Amino acid sequence: MYACICHAVTDRELDSVITTGATSQQEVARACGAGTGCGSCVDRICDRLSELGITRGSAAMSSMAAS
Repeated sequence: MYACICHAVTDRELDSVITTGATSQQEVARACGAGTGCGSCVDRICDRLSELGITRGSAAMSSMAAS
């Protein structure tokens, strides 16, 4: 399934980016482009970071999700 339709980023690719070191939505965006199009996937990205136990950058993620 796609995590980001705008940039054709799959859930599997998102997980790979996170497990190889991305610790914030901004780092995910730099690594694969997810979250830089329409923005509708930003909550999904932040949720996935939380599910995988990533806590660094959580303040930045919250402010991005609130925008």
